Amino acid sequence: MQHLFFTEFRRIIDKFGYTNPQKGLDVFSDYLYRFGLGRPLGVDFPNENKGNVPTSTYFDKVYPKAKGGWRSPGIISIGIGQGEIQLSTIQMANLAATIANRGYFFTPHLVKAIKDGGKIDDKYTTKRIVGIDQQNFEVIIDGMEGVVLAGTAKNAYIPDIPICGKTGTVQNPHNNKKDHSVFFGFAPKVNPKIAIAVYVEFGGWGRDFAAPIASLMIEKYLRGYISDGRKHWETKMKESKLVNFE
Repeated sequence: MQHLFFTEFRRIIDKFGYTNPQKGLDVFSDYLYRFGLGRPLGVDFPNENKGNVPTSTYFDKVYPKAKGGWRSPGIISIGIGQGEIQLSTIQMANLAATIANRGYFFTPHLVKAIKDGGKIDDKYTTKRIVGIDQQNFEVIIDGMEGVVLAGTAKNAYIPDIPICGKTGTVQNPHNNKKDHSVFFGFAPKVNPKIAIAVYVEFGGWGRDFAAPIASLMIEKYLRGYISDGRKHWETKMKESKLVNFE
């Protein structure tokens, strides 16, 4: 599957010619910025991390023309979200919301309750449109549903709640530690009500912990309880010990 992402990424970067990857990358990066990546979302929480989306200026400094410059194969890991790409967990959740909305999001806002007549700052009620035709999201959403139905996120499957998502495994540079488990997604597929991202340190593969935890949270939010047939997941998540303090 990775080679498909690599091939598409190279097609995007080389759109203006193999020797002009700068223009292709900057167009690509601009779209990521529109999705709220690589820049602070503006959430009302202190010290928000902006993450990182590299531009041609960055790579021109790292690989100057005097030493041969750079081309699309040298940055191909970006095509699968690795390399210099960095996302915060809230950015991943917001990305899920943008896909669920078929092309727009609202700046995330922390709210415990809104009383009758309560006023929310316009900053948090204004649509931020990414500028991609709505129809283009459908194939992505179908693919994300497939991930849960028969892919790496089968552990997130709930029979009567169609979940769309994607797992991730963040490599841990420490050889004696497990990788980190990641999942982001939304539900239901039609008229979605919740978008979520889960990051579990030392959780291993995305399917091992992040996916089932996300599905439990989705079910609890939408239904108000965990169904009997899924209680074993709740027990496993509660009883698992992932952190080694030694």
